[in-house]
Amino acid sequence: MKKLLLTVCIGLLSLSYAAGQTTADAYRYSSEELTGTARYRAMSGAFGALGGDLSALSTNPAGSAVFLNSFATVTLDHRNSENAVNYYNGLTTSERSDFNFSQAGGVLVFQGNDDNPWRKFTLGINFSETNNFDDNFIARGTSNASIDEYFLGYAEGLPLDLLENRDYSYLGEIEGYGAQQAFLGYQGYIIDPVSTDLDNTSYTSAIAEGSFSQNYAMASTGMNGKLSFNFATQYQDFLYLGLNLNSHFLNYESSSIFTESNNNSGSNTSYVEFENNLSTTGDGFSFQLGAIAKVNNSVRLGASYESPTWYNIREEGMQYLETDNDVEGTTVVNPDVLNVYPDYTLKTPGKYTGSLAVLFGGSGLVSFDYSYKDYTTMEFQPTNDPDFGIQNQDIANNFQAASSYRLGGEYRIQGWSLRGGYRFEESPYKNDSTLGEVTGYSGGLGYNFGSVKLDLAYNLTDYTESREFYNVGFTNTANIERDISNFVISLSFGL
Repeated sequence: MKKLLLTVCIGLLSLSYAAGQTTADAYRYSSEELTGTARYRAMSGAFGALGGDLSALSTNPAGSAVFLNSFATVTLDHRNSENAVNYYNGLTTSERSDFNFSQAGGVLVFQGNDDNPWRKFTLGINFSETNNFDDNFIARGTSNASIDEYFLGYAEGLPLDLLENRDYSYLGEIEGYGAQQAFLGYQGYIIDPVSTDLDNTSYTSAIAEGSFSQNYAMASTGMNGKLSFNFATQYQDFLYLGLNLNSHFLNYESSSIFTESNNNSGSNTSYVEFENNLSTTGDGFSFQLGAIAKVNNSVRLGASYESPTWYNIREEGMQYLETDNDVEGTTVVNPDVLNVYPDYTLKTPGKYTGSLAVLFGGSGLVSFDYSYKDYTTMEFQPTNDPDFGIQNQDIANNFQAASSYRLGGEYRIQGWSLRGGYRFEESPYKNDSTLGEVTGYSGGLGYNFGSVKLDLAYNLTDYTESREFYNVGFTNTANIERDISNFVISLSFGL
């Protein structure tokens, strides 16, 4: 008879295998939103050939040498996200908003001697939130595929003896994450063995085919941040050179609850509730090199390179399963075990950026940035881990290089500055239905009080994505239309 696992106290379990990292995880920690100062965002981040802004350092580290005097900026951001979710013709909407300090930094400018061709050098430090993971949505609809496919996908090939006579903790420590999923499905009366022989390795579903009323609720929080230590210099009157050493950190927490019910004829299990909680933290390092050249008083060119980021990532997770079936009634499989997964390394793509800016004296400017990022170079490490080998191959098969384009302008009227911008980012996926192209529009204004500057900005970003609930067996997806808007205020001080 099946044994129900009910552990009274929370156990800590260090797993010997990966927790099922996916290519979606790799992209999440490799992607960036438009973040930074209000001036930078009002012009959609097209600052690679301009500099003179704390967030411009994140595009081109040579930009700090453009400052005439020491300078500091702090930024407050209100972010609002709206999701419209379509799942098998079931339509739901959700909204989430929050405030946070998304940028803070400063630059110290040291002037050189008049007879020295190295006119000045600068030291800077800048914190920037590069990605915000706050999100929530509900997908609701009627599907002809069941969650049983998820548990069958993991169970096939495993001896019944493991699922019958071992517990969740043992399976995670010795057999790995997949065996735990099979265990949940077996103990929860979702899957049955083809034979009661303990050597049996084939399984069938206790849920009959038909239609299934499903609900998937997901909520996440967290951020990806970057702390940049900057050094830059100006050579004569036409060349600026810069270097960033970047310390990255991330935290991501997600909770999902999937429910499914059916009244299909011959179905032994009529209800499933499956909950997953994940906590991820990480730290990493990257560097950037950049240059800005003054072609003449009106034209500037910029070029920069950002290295891959090498993240060391740590993950913990908990699971819960509840079912209704005609054998035991309500069955709860609650291991109450905190799975502590082995650390792993993620290498993100590097990025190349070329920039052009045209200045119209002191009255305004137009700036353009082009960036190239090859997402096929994302890599889970160690590469000799068989699970990571599969994921890295999936990255090579499903991702591609993507370009992004940013255009911004500024017009000055006495102490006022009026700004606007547009950006477009290609999909990093070969199949752009997985994640569509990103378009963004921005605008803002600023006023120069002299030693103090106040800037305001608004930017709107929209794209669509197809969100996969699980990556094994049951691979249903929900189509999500996302609209993200930001109101930004920055206060800057000349020192």
